[in-house]
Amino acid sequence: MIRTLDHLAAGSKALSYLLGTLAVGLALAVAVTARDVPGIADWALRIFGPVFLLLFLGLVFTALIGLVRMTQGEAAGRRSWFETGMQAASGVATLALTYTLLGISLGIGSLAGQELTPDTVQAVIRDLTANFSTAFMTTVIGLPTSAVLRALLMVAYSRSLEGRGLPSPDGPAGA
Repeated sequence: MIRTLDHLAAGSKALSYLLGTLAVGLALAVAVTARDVPGIADWALRIFGPVFLLLFLGLVFTALIGLVRMTQGEAAGRRSWFETGMQAASGVATLALTYTLLGISLGIGSLAGQELTPDTVQAVIRDLTANFSTAFMTTVIGLPTSAVLRALLMVAYSRSLEGRGLPSPDGPAGA
């Protein structure tokens, strides 16, 4: 029962981190752009799509659970939670690159099925740029997010080792 409560507490804290980061990100987006929150949400759904957003948020949430469990959990389980978080952070990068390649493939595929004439060139370019926009925005969002998650996990794991008087996995600093 206590383990279940520990897992729920970690999930709640990770969800708080995720929702707090989303709220700050939305506030910054509203301040920087001329769009309101529904406009930004509509843009995100149109550019990224619901499947990417769900997978992305699920992987970020998993990495945050790993971070929370690693910093609050028992010393014996820290390495496995660190690995869980790192795998989820790597999954974010993999997802971003996969969607990048998918968007490029869809864009090129749309060219193959259409005849290019002076009358159709504008519509073809519009479809092509829409697919490329999705492709590159997934990379622009996914790779930095993955890097930040990895950095947070590595620093927290190193601090947890130092707190127990253990050397870091790479040896002493400067070695």
